[in-house]
Amino acid sequence: MSNEENRKQFTEAKNKWTEGPVAKILSRGPERKERFTTSSDFTVENIYTPLEFAENDYFQDLGMPGTYPFTRGVYPTMYRGRLWTMRQYAGMADASESNKRYKYLLEQGQTGLSVAFDLPTQIGYDSDHVLSDGEVGKVGVAIDSLADMEILFDGIPLDKVSTSMTINAPASVLLAMYICVAEKQGVSLDKIAGTIQNDILKEYIARGTYIFPPEQSMRLITNIFEFCSAQVPRWNTISISGYHIREAGSSAAQEVAFTLADAIAYVEAALEAGLEIDKFAARLSFFFNSHLNFIEEIAKFRAARRLWAKLMKDRFKAQKSKSMMLRFHTQTGGSTLTAQQPDNNIIRVTLQALAAVLGGTQSLHTNSRDEALALPTEESVRIALRTQQIIAHESGVADTPDPLGGSYYLEALTSQIEEKALEYIDKIDEMGGAVKAIELGYIQQEIADSAYNYQMGVEADENIIVGVNRFAVKEAPPENLLKISDQVQVLQIERINELKAKRDNRAVTEALNDLKTAAEGTDNLMPYIISAVKVYATLGEICGVLRDVFGEYRPAEIL
Repeated sequence: MSNEENRKQFTEAKNKWTEGPVAKILSRGPERKERFTTSSDFTVENIYTPLEFAENDYFQDLGMPGTYPFTRGVYPTMYRGRLWTMRQYAGMADASESNKRYKYLLEQGQTGLSVAFDLPTQIGYDSDHVLSDGEVGKVGVAIDSLADMEILFDGIPLDKVSTSMTINAPASVLLAMYICVAEKQGVSLDKIAGTIQNDILKEYIARGTYIFPPEQSMRLITNIFEFCSAQVPRWNTISISGYHIREAGSSAAQEVAFTLADAIAYVEAALEAGLEIDKFAARLSFFFNSHLNFIEEIAKFRAARRLWAKLMKDRFKAQKSKSMMLRFHTQTGGSTLTAQQPDNNIIRVTLQALAAVLGGTQSLHTNSRDEALALPTEESVRIALRTQQIIAHESGVADTPDPLGGSYYLEALTSQIEEKALEYIDKIDEMGGAVKAIELGYIQQEIADSAYNYQMGVEADENIIVGVNRFAVKEAPPENLLKISDQVQVLQIERINELKAKRDNRAVTEALNDLKTAAEGTDNLMPYIISAVKVYATLGEICGVLRDVFGEYRPAEIL
């Protein structure tokens, strides 16, 4: 059959789906919806056929897994060669309690650690600071000094386990502590592997745990790039995060666009600092959300990978294949969890985790069913981990790379997300880059508008949330939730006082003075921070020195 006959046959077949009674049913659906759309406001067509692909070149650059532009995955064998790293994000109370949880998770088959820090740690305050009152150990583990970090990883060999740390503004200090623990274990720095989030731009955009102004924050980030490229070669120096952008209400296309715009800013800052693209680009990593529009989420991961490869090759002239690979961690969508009927969250998380795997993630955290109510219990964490293990070992989806590649609908969405994300990036470039777009409030406003539109859809019953605005039931108050005692703060303050009484305070003062002098100059700050950490200067003391020199960030009002 000729191509022309093929086209005629498909046109006649498609007309049956786009005209007449069938079309009316398809266009309105069981809920009488007027329009089917994705989170990025792409219209979902009645049916997808080869016609769209001939007309729109949706199969562009599909390629093979492990080859540029990596649409189908960054490695040729993907999970047939090695499964994704299963990381359960965990941290609560003090270092001792979190250490017990980490050992429990490792016993249950988790293959990497992911550390959650409490709010005071995230913004560079010790547990005895007035602003820490009531927050110590509540949303993560409290880490005030190297002494806490030593307890946190007690009995956990850092040359055998990779660790991800969700820390941003004080990332340099927590990385220094981790390095010192490794040295105390006798592990050389070329043997430790893991990631620090270290993504300050998304803090200005969506999350708020910033300390220093953008220029000084970017200095710390590029200092880490430079130090690790020479001293800690297996460490991922940044996890450029779309997760919190999506949690704040962005669409899938916006998540890709704003994440990659931030990544461009980091690359440009590193190049301006004198680093060579192929010497640091391979250690950049990414962190994405997985939400509930199943096919759109898979398409999002594939589109991000393809677009980043093109940006690195064409814009930054990277030569090495590894420099063009977008490797990413995924966490299932925290904002999609509901306090109502919390067991429904198990199904939500399963779908989101499956989308991440089908999208080619390198590591994955699955949220627990009770996280809309409290920090997860051991039982809930185990169910979340088992979800990953069942997908890995029983579902068959890990048996071949990119098993849905070639789906008409998936390829259409992949190309549409890439195109929409590139439009956003071009607009941000016109503004002067991500930092300028943040200062102008553009990115924040786009996310706010997206979040508002979604919520209006929920309130109008156009966006259905099972158990919330549809299929609700009367429920008894939840039981057996994990609660963090206020006694944690009392114990942490006692530990700080004991530490300061027995450490060499003269050495601490000298190290902090050296750090201040270096901060006032242009030296790489990592060696000075490590020196301060080694003599047990606290997180708050080190960040306090940097606050004195750098100042603190105050956001502009967004209209």
